[in-house]
Amino acid sequence: MMTQQALIALMPIIMMAVTIVVVMLCIAWQRNHRVTALLAAGGQLMALLSLAPVLDVMPQPVTTLLIMDSYAVFYMGLMLASGLAGTFLFYGYIDRFEGNREEIYLLLLMATLGAMVLVASNDFVSLFLGLELMSLSLFGMVAYPVRQRRALEAAIKYLILSAVASSVMLFGIALLYAELGTMQLPRIGELLPDPNGPRNLMLLAGGAMIMVGFGFKLSLAPFHAWTPDVYEGAPAPVTGFLATVAKGSVLALALRYLVTSGAHMYDSLMLGLSLAALLSIFVGNWLALMQQNIKRILAYSSIAHFGYVLVAMIAAGPLGVEAVSIYIVTYFVTTIGAFGVLGLMSTPMGDRDADALWDYRGLFWRRPFLTGAFTVILLSLAGIPFTAGFIGKFYIVAAGVDEQLWVLLAAVVAGSAIGLYYYLRVMVTLYLPSTTTRNLRLELSWPQKIMGLATVFLTLALVWMGTYPEPLINITRLMVAPLQ
Repeated sequence: MMTQQALIALMPIIMMAVTIVVVMLCIAWQRNHRVTALLAAGGQLMALLSLAPVLDVMPQPVTTLLIMDSYAVFYMGLMLASGLAGTFLFYGYIDRFEGNREEIYLLLLMATLGAMVLVASNDFVSLFLGLELMSLSLFGMVAYPVRQRRALEAAIKYLILSAVASSVMLFGIALLYAELGTMQLPRIGELLPDPNGPRNLMLLAGGAMIMVGFGFKLSLAPFHAWTPDVYEGAPAPVTGFLATVAKGSVLALALRYLVTSGAHMYDSLMLGLSLAALLSIFVGNWLALMQQNIKRILAYSSIAHFGYVLVAMIAAGPLGVEAVSIYIVTYFVTTIGAFGVLGLMSTPMGDRDADALWDYRGLFWRRPFLTGAFTVILLSLAGIPFTAGFIGKFYIVAAGVDEQLWVLLAAVVAGSAIGLYYYLRVMVTLYLPSTTTRNLRLELSWPQKIMGLATVFLTLALVWMGTYPEPLINITRLMVAPLQ
């Protein structure tokens, strides 16, 4: 039976589901872009606030499918805050769209709900339901500007490859279930045989297939081929959402899966993750050097960034879990800010977003404040001191040193040095004499100004976390403790 504590624990998910229904009915009754955006933002804010009562009843299992502990609350809060920031970015971007604008918020809310289910999953059933709810919503979001050929192409590629990855993951889950007879993550950890004993090929194959599915969703090398094309083709705010909420929720679930099920005790799986980390760091950074498109640069750099995160996951232990969580927070704020800048420079009614490097040549002489914000964001992506990105990198290195992962740490240092070059190349372009012919309106509408204010707020948050990280560290350490 559903208890009062379980209902309180479910309140954030219930609030999001109710918001989706209300927004859908509002659209059916009368289309109004402003009202729809306000309802979506209000619903996400109410769901975010409803996390506070959950703190009094956690840890609270909700049937066998979900577990509402402080780890789930931490990542749910991160997903909701990111979705709320994405709503403001969508509002400024989609305001210039000459088609139906309201359905994008329905897709955004459903994708956020799927991410919330993912981070609280305690069973492979809820894992798959949350993953597919999020993925199916993302297909529609990527293809939303139906007049843009690149957006439709990106959506088709993502749909096909995501379906293949989900099938591989599902088959891996089936192998584990056939061998162990359970889909509950804690129960799997209890039933797994001794890592030092005889190897069970079915368990190894199932675990490897699940890791392949996670690798695709996180765009880790060698499962990264979809990433640059989808990033380039999707609208800028959608790309920001895909790069943060979609990937971050999968990463949070993968970390819970590794620790809770005891899979991190198997040397063969850790060796595979180590190879994926090395490949992701070097392939992502090396290919980013060759790009002239900012979206593709950010796509390949995201591959490298999740390679860095893998180093902390491989380290495991208390510091490893804490390092992953801190890095994800700093990455979220930085990446959403970056795509907020691209969204301000773009329009959904053109043949493409303003994503070519030459679109930003001399931007300082036309939009100095926007250029300043973009400069800080790029510095944070590069991991320069006094930005949030530096704090994240510092914790990754600390976790690696704690477990003596010297080869992976050398890759992190080398990859960061390569990344510094292409981030500086973009920054230098911003301050060169302007020769672009792209028409940029200097006067922004008030929805675009809201979008700009959200970007400025994210930039200030980067500096604040970089100069005074203690609150972030304390909150993260407190909330992710159950998984350590």
